[in-house]
Amino acid sequence: MPVDRIHWVDLPEQARNAVEQHTGPILNAQTATAGANSGIATTLHTLSTSVFVKGVPADHPQARTQQREADIAPHLPPSCPRLLWRVQTAGWDLLGYEHFTGRHADYSPDSADLPLIAAAVNELQSAPCPPIGLKQADQRWAAYTTTPEPFAGQTLLHTDLAPHNVLISDRAHLIDWAWPTRGAAWIDPAVLILRLMEAGHTAPTADHWTHTHIPSWQAAPPVAVTAFSAANATLWDDIARKDAQDWKKNMARHAHDWLTYWRSSTK
Repeated sequence: MPVDRIHWVDLPEQARNAVEQHTGPILNAQTATAGANSGIATTLHTLSTSVFVKGVPADHPQARTQQREADIAPHLPPSCPRLLWRVQTAGWDLLGYEHFTGRHADYSPDSADLPLIAAAVNELQSAPCPPIGLKQADQRWAAYTTTPEPFAGQTLLHTDLAPHNVLISDRAHLIDWAWPTRGAAWIDPAVLILRLMEAGHTAPTADHWTHTHIPSWQAAPPVAVTAFSAANATLWDDIARKDAQDWKKNMARHAHDWLTYWRSSTK
């Protein structure tokens, strides 16, 4: 459920004062335009530093994803922003993150960002999966398949590798960890492929690029990928049916185009 976005000055004074206990006086604040899951998403500038703050009303359903982000933050690899503090007061739950100067990733076929994206995904796949309560891939997609067992694994997955969740500076940074999941390593590459197609890659070129740059995709069992691709297409159908925004309908179409290609290429 989306959250109405507010500005820094719209937060209760008590919440702003609590944040300033960590940051010092705020000189100015810049509200982010991307994303729909945070009631506030802003870069705060002080005399000496900057920090990115995201938050939701404590009683909003999205507070669950805020908790997931707080739980996973200490276990993420170095390319991911560090969680510096958490403030829970005045009806708000606020997370303060290390601020990176950068832009959202460009996934288009000729983008110079692509090697950086591959490096970030591979770094994540090499990180230990922490022994904390995480969603399980075979459970997350179980409603969309009769064979979820191959999705299980012990790799830490991001599972939402949209371009606005990847920040580019001198490297790629994976941000917005609302859906951390434990599962088979090749699931994140499978998720990424649909986003590559969204950016203009064909199914064959997205498959080739991913196979070339991400080792876990090279090792993915074809039958398991078929089952996941079918489940993911059904999931995107469900998403688009419940909220028929154009981008969601396009993602459902890409998911089916990918499934058609994969089935034909693995016969």
